[in-house]
Amino acid sequence: MNAGERVVVVGAGVAGLTTAVVLAEAEAEAGALVRVIAEQVPGATSLAAGAMWGPYLVEPKDKVDRWGQRSLEVFRELAEDQATGVRLTSGIEASRTAESPPDWATALPGFRPCEPTELPTGFTAGYRFTVPLIDMPAYLDYLLHRLHVAGATVEQRRLTSLAEVGPVPVIVNCAGLGARDLVLDPELRPIRGQHVVVTNPGLTEFFSEDTGTSPDLLCFYPHGETVVLGGTAIDGEGGLAPDGKAAAGILARCVKVEPRLARARVLEHRIGARPTRSTVCVEAEQGESGALVVHNYGHGGAGVTLSWGCAEEVRDLLALN
Repeated sequence: MNAGERVVVVGAGVAGLTTAVVLAEAEAEAGALVRVIAEQVPGATSLAAGAMWGPYLVEPKDKVDRWGQRSLEVFRELAEDQATGVRLTSGIEASRTAESPPDWATALPGFRPCEPTELPTGFTAGYRFTVPLIDMPAYLDYLLHRLHVAGATVEQRRLTSLAEVGPVPVIVNCAGLGARDLVLDPELRPIRGQHVVVTNPGLTEFFSEDTGTSPDLLCFYPHGETVVLGGTAIDGEGGLAPDGKAAAGILARCVKVEPRLARARVLEHRIGARPTRSTVCVEAEQGESGALVVHNYGHGGAGVTLSWGCAEEVRDLLALN
């Protein structure tokens, strides 16, 4: 890109902000300008994430593995600075059936099968490992700060089409679920997720159950003084209003595994709609207005996990066009 050219990134969730950071920092010396346009800054769904690194239930596997590993490298670096909201945390992923561990978990530091005495009642298999946990409100603030330092700008407004961006050479579509309407992608669908945030009664390790495709998830992620409890995965539902019955179920499932959570005080409910399709969409095309449009959406529940790898793929696609 030439000096003075403007790149507009649509969306301010974790995909949009990470992509904007990568592009703004890459183009700073060339004088190219990066602007983010989004209705919500930061995006509600990213704010609602747990969030633990793990490329789970997302395709295509070869690209996901590459994107996820690159993101893991970056998160490990970010964990050296507490201000980022990223911390390397040990814990257990367990199953009620004798499942083999996922490929991505076996390569993580500290990976080993759990002893039976380490598992909660009702679980037959489990694995310990150390993985990045991301406190999303703190992390998204960090990304916004880094974006401003890089000289990018953020504009908060709702778009009904990419044409409303205006005459710019490059548009990067990181609109998440909004891409359904912006680019008329009928394959994109919401999977509603809900978390309950509580005071931390002394937890330092995470716990996650491998629940497969069940809509009822079980996980808890400690973030200092708070713990994020999960969760739900309601396919096809995108409403963001709190569900009291779902919240009660989340609390009950987590307390059964970790009784100390029974005395925790509920602080807030976080709800998001995971933008899901059969495969993540990261590709470039020529838009109707003449702008080059690069898509980066459809990450499902792996938006954080894939964020840095996908952002760098966008940067590389722009370099090739």
